[in-house]
Amino acid sequence: MKEQEKYTPSKEQKIEMFRKMCRIRQFEYKVAHFCQEKFNRGPLHLYVGEEGSAVGACAALEKGDYITSTHRGHGHCIAMGGDVKRMLAEIAGRSTGYCKGKGGSMHIADIDLGIIGANGIVGGGIPIAMGAGIALVNQNKKNVIVCFFGDGASNIGSFHEAVNMASIWDLPVIFFCENNLYGISGHTKDTMNIKDVSERAKAYGIAGVTVDGNNILEVYSATKEARERAISGGGPTLLEAKTYRWMGHWHADPCRYRTEEEVEEWKKKCPIKFLRRHLTGEGLFTEEQLDEVENEIKTEIEQTEQFALNSPEPDPEEALEDVYPS
Repeated sequence: MKEQEKYTPSKEQKIEMFRKMCRIRQFEYKVAHFCQEKFNRGPLHLYVGEEGSAVGACAALEKGDYITSTHRGHGHCIAMGGDVKRMLAEIAGRSTGYCKGKGGSMHIADIDLGIIGANGIVGGGIPIAMGAGIALVNQNKKNVIVCFFGDGASNIGSFHEAVNMASIWDLPVIFFCENNLYGISGHTKDTMNIKDVSERAKAYGIAGVTVDGNNILEVYSATKEARERAISGGGPTLLEAKTYRWMGHWHADPCRYRTEEEVEEWKKKCPIKFLRRHLTGEGLFTEEQLDEVENEIKTEIEQTEQFALNSPEPDPEEALEDVYPS
């Protein structure tokens, strides 16, 4: 899909997109450091390399819109404006975290920002998003929910059930597939008999679109178009962003199932470098100005680490608080 001119972010939006992508990248590098120093609690799934899809999609949303996230959800949360201090504190198991240190990396949520929550179950957020779509319709709201999931999740039953229900009820859901080519260690060419996940939209009579997930402007435009379609009664969209995770499926994954050459080829398509080239090429910002933004983000993330490590751990007496009764 070529970059569309119909929906173009402003200069201010573009620099904010650049800032958020840099924040995601530096946050994930800090989280990787946490793994090495054993500061984290629980497994971590890093988002390095996929920043363009989360930031591009979330930049296209409006106040009152929502998202559901995945086990690889740090990027989605930051793209929606999540507090990186509270996120890192949560990963470190501290009481100042989003879930008071009890949820960890895969369960961060912030309803006030429209982040319904991440999910440790593959595809777990898909039916939740469909339900949220029903709620938006029942409340007569002109808003949408973006449901993030990976290529692997498009092969499970809840994906097909939720997309089918959303299609017959014309729900305002954008099913956003981040296709990073691998479901854990299985390449998509071995796990599905189609080239693009978006082809599955045909079976449900909804729009299906595939974009370059590392081209943030293309992601933004396609998401804007899907949002307009949804709020005008045109139903859901299955939007697929082709991207790539630079690191393993989780932080200790040795990645023996792919070659270094493949990884290096995808690093050349870095979404941050893409937007940097666009911003300087269009004369919107200088290299020095963008360097300054990156340095500001690095300082911010260093301060985030200190906040997390200096925060107290939860009191044992709080273990049963905030827990739904069975």
